[in-house]
Amino acid sequence: MDLSLTGEQEDVRDLLSHLLEREVPLDVVRAAEPLGFDAGVWDRLAQAGIPGMGAPEELGGGGAELDILVPAAEAVGRALTPAPIIEHLVAVRLLARQPVDHPALAGLLSGLVDGSTIACFAPRPAHAGIAGLVPGGAVAGVVVALDGDELVAVSAPPPVDPPVTFASAPLADRALDGFGREVVASGPAAHEAFARATDEWRVLTAASLVGLAAGALDLAVAYVKERTQFGVPIGSFQSVQHGLADLPGQIDGARLLVHEAAWSITSGLLAATGATGPELASMALLFAAGAAKDTTAACVQYHGGMGYAEEGDAQLYYRRARGWPLVLGDPDTELHHLADQLLDPRKVV
Repeated sequence: MDLSLTGEQEDVRDLLSHLLEREVPLDVVRAAEPLGFDAGVWDRLAQAGIPGMGAPEELGGGGAELDILVPAAEAVGRALTPAPIIEHLVAVRLLARQPVDHPALAGLLSGLVDGSTIACFAPRPAHAGIAGLVPGGAVAGVVVALDGDELVAVSAPPPVDPPVTFASAPLADRALDGFGREVVASGPAAHEAFARATDEWRVLTAASLVGLAAGALDLAVAYVKERTQFGVPIGSFQSVQHGLADLPGQIDGARLLVHEAAWSITSGLLAATGATGPELASMALLFAAGAAKDTTAACVQYHGGMGYAEEGDAQLYYRRARGWPLVLGDPDTELHHLADQLLDPRKVV
């Protein structure tokens, strides 16, 4: 397989990168805390057509497949974008794959595709009718979740007092009962659709972690070039150079896995190693999370005391690198999930 970017992927990357570089400097990210959401940023993304870019063209979307969305997710992560665009993209794609004649979806999808309504996707099944700490759940008007054997889309106002999180992410518990509940699939079809969407969430979240790691590395390299000690930039010290030298390899390796996972899920083909798309999605999320943690730890270290200060920028990356991967739960659980897929697929739920 050829993992170089296509022209369409480059166009998406450039569009998002230029837009976010202009609209989301780090002072905007900081100002959006502690909720982690900026309504103005969301509006500008909606004006650019980003919320609907993964929806089919017949629904008014951009028709982009998962492999096209990966560069967009990486740009979103690099900018630490204070808007739940990844969760929205996954939710919209999941709903758009349901039967087009479903009575509850026509009007709902229209508002989601144009971005006038924010959707979120719960990557963990609900428990006792509650979707726990849903990413984007603190600001979304529609929650898509698996509740027992039913895949539901629940339209309801976001909570008034969401929890404050370490990563300044708009997480919140969401109840799945009430008048706004619509069942969009049930039984095996619901579980299959949920599993596919969760794998897409893994891939796009992994891509965002790759972007986050790349942004943190750029920040660290720029700082060690400017910070002087003993009359020379600290980046001239061999120990600093060695500490930074291994990080690009980790980031590129994570990026490779993300693109391979997206390619496999989109094409339905196996990787050269024989791994399936779902297996690669888990691998990508775990590896990208590790690369982001290592890179942001180095970024904080080489900033010295300022790296630990809230006034500094390094901690913005550090906290998110540790918070974003935990949305799915304990990383050990994801490792066990991957092991089950690789060693005994019958155990995978």
